Amino acid sequence: MRSHVRVHGIHLLRLRTLRFLARPNPIMTPTLIQSVAAAIFCIALVHTFSTKFFEHLAHQHPAHEGIFHLLGEVEVVFGFWAMVLIVLMFMLAGRAEAVAYVDSRNFTEPLFVFAIMIVAGSRPILNLATLMVRGLARVLPLPAPLAMYFTILSFVPLLGSFITEPAAMTLGALMLRDRFLDEDEGLSTRLKYATVGVLFVNVSIGGVLTPFAAPPVLMVAAKWGWDTAFMLSQFGWKAAIAVTINAAAVTALFAKELRKVPPPAASKRAAVPLPIMVVNVLLLGSIVTFSHHPALFLGLFLFFLGFATAYRHHHGRLIIREGLLVAFFLAGLVVLGGMQQWWLQPLLLQMNPNQVYFGATALTAITDNAALTYLGSLVEGLTDEFKYMLVAGAVTGGGLTVIANAPNPAGYSILKSKFEDESIGALGIFVAAVPPTLVAIVALRYL
Repeated sequence: MRSHVRVHGIHLLRLRTLRFLARPNPIMTPTLIQSVAAAIFCIALVHTFSTKFFEHLAHQHPAHEGIFHLLGEVEVVFGFWAMVLIVLMFMLAGRAEAVAYVDSRNFTEPLFVFAIMIVAGSRPILNLATLMVRGLARVLPLPAPLAMYFTILSFVPLLGSFITEPAAMTLGALMLRDRFLDEDEGLSTRLKYATVGVLFVNVSIGGVLTPFAAPPVLMVAAKWGWDTAFMLSQFGWKAAIAVTINAAAVTALFAKELRKVPPPAASKRAAVPLPIMVVNVLLLGSIVTFSHHPALFLGLFLFFLGFATAYRHHHGRLIIREGLLVAFFLAGLVVLGGMQQWWLQPLLLQMNPNQVYFGATALTAITDNAALTYLGSLVEGLTDEFKYMLVAGAVTGGGLTVIANAPNPAGYSILKSKFEDESIGALGIFVAAVPPTLVAIVALRYL
C-alpha cells in the first residue's frame, strides 16, 4: 500500500514538475522586487478608483489644486506608479537590473494607440465617419437623435474590427461627445454613464470579427492559428448580436431624453476636400497595416503630422495631449503588468475552461485583458476550449474599468470633460458596464 502511494506520489510530482518547467520563467515564490511590484500594482488600482475624490479635493483646496488635479488624472495613475517602481528597482536591485527590465518591455501597443488615436481623431477621418454613421442612421425607422445614437454605439464598435479598437473608440467617443454629451443638452448623469458603459463594452467585444483589431485577440491569433474565418465563426457573430442588443437597450431606455437632443448646428467650417480625406484614410490604413512595426507606423505618423500642419485649416486641433496621456497610461500598465506574471499565470492554469471564462472576465477588471491572453499564449498544450474561454472572458470584461482594455483610456480622456469635475468615476463606469457585460456573457458563453 505504501509502495503504491509512493509511486502515485512520484508520478504526481513528476507531472507537476513537467507542467511547471513548461512555463516560461518559472517562479516558485516571488522575489522582493516582484512583491514590491504587486503591492504597487494594488496601490495603483486603488488610486484608479479614487481619482474623482482627488478632483473634488482640487476644487476644495485651490492652493494645491495642481497636485490634486495631477493625482486625479486617470491617465497619469499607472505611469506615475510605474515610475515609482522603477525608482525602487534602482534602489533595491541596482541600475543594471532596472534598465534591463525596462528594455525588456514591449511598448509597441502604447505607441500604436498614441498614433492611431490622433490620426483617427483628425477632422477628415471624423467627418468621413460621421457621414457614414448619418447615412446608416437615415435608413433606420427611428427619430433622428435615436437613430444616430444607436448607430454610433453599434456600427462604430463593429467597425473597430477593421480599423482597430483604439480607432473605433476614438471615433465613437468624439461623435458622442460632440453630438450628445454636450453640457448644453442637459442630459442626465445617468445617461452619460450608461453611454460610457455601453461604449466600453461594445468596443471591447466589437473588435473580435478579425484577428488583428482587438489587443487580447492579437496577442494569441498568430500562435494559435486564428484567422478571420475562425474569428467570424467562433466569436464575430456572437459579438455582433451582443453589440446590437446593448445599443438597442440603452437607446430604448433613454429614448425620452434622447428625443430632446436638437439637431446639430450647421458647421461654419468649410467642408474637408475629398483628396484630404483620401490621404488621411490611406495613412490610417497604413498605420493599421504596420501596427506591429513601430519604425514604420511612427514614420507614417510623422508624415501625417507634417501633412496636417500643411493643411491645418482642414485638420483643426489634433488630440495630441489626450494621445500622450493615454500612451503614458498604457506604458505604465506595461511596466507594472510585466511584474504580475508570477501570480496571474498560475491562477489561470488552476482553472477549468468554465472557470477560466468567468475568471478572465473578473481579472480583466483589475488588469489589461491583453496581458491575460498573452500569459495564456505562453503555455503549451492548452485545449481549444480553454483557449476560447480565455479570450472570450478577456473581451467580455473589457468594459468594466478604464484599465480593462487598451482603448478605454482613449475614450475616458475624450469624454471626461463632459462630466462633473471633469472626471468619470470608476465605480460609475463599473456599475454602468455590468448590464451590457451580462449581455456579452450570454452571447459569448452560451450561444
